[in-house]
Amino acid sequence: MSARWLIAGLGNPGSKYDRTRHNAGFWLLDAIDRRKSLNLKPNRKLHGAVAKETFADADCVFLKPDTFMNNSGQAIRAATDYYQVAPEQVIIAYDDLDLPPGTVRLKQGGGHGGHNGLRSTFQHLGSQNFWRLRLGIGHPGIREAVTPWVLSRAGAADEQAILDSIDRAVAVLPDLLAGQPERAMQRLHTSAPET
Repeated sequence: MSARWLIAGLGNPGSKYDRTRHNAGFWLLDAIDRRKSLNLKPNRKLHGAVAKETFADADCVFLKPDTFMNNSGQAIRAATDYYQVAPEQVIIAYDDLDLPPGTVRLKQGGGHGGHNGLRSTFQHLGSQNFWRLRLGIGHPGIREAVTPWVLSRAGAADEQAILDSIDRAVAVLPDLLAGQPERAMQRLHTSAPET
């Protein structure tokens, strides 16, 4: 098993989706890129923009799939195969309707909770044992409103709360990459959003 990690952010490609709630996973990679230039480059074989960089002393591959959310697993599987990354060394950041804006949770394994990007990843990766960074975007309140909700931009306060939660998530990544997931989770889950 390789010690290499894959850090993937889920979202939809194209400028019209840039600031939508569904692209919160992409925003996490953008936040890392601001700290350390990732130099993501389009890669047709891997179905996304990819960079291989050292981050927090760990050998990492960064991935923004360009497959659209519902087929994210295709890019994740291509990258894990090419770079020989085990599912347990995969971290996927994505928007989560079940958490309020400003809340972020780190966990390994579990179900897909109806998220199409995770559902696709389960199918292609053949494993649920990857790490998830669940970025809360809130819920519109009724099921019929979910699609327009995730595909629209959050209000200013909610968007700032999401961005702040992403900064907190990036801050604990070094612990996870160093093999200290309990420390990463404790730091992340006990750090309250600024009020």
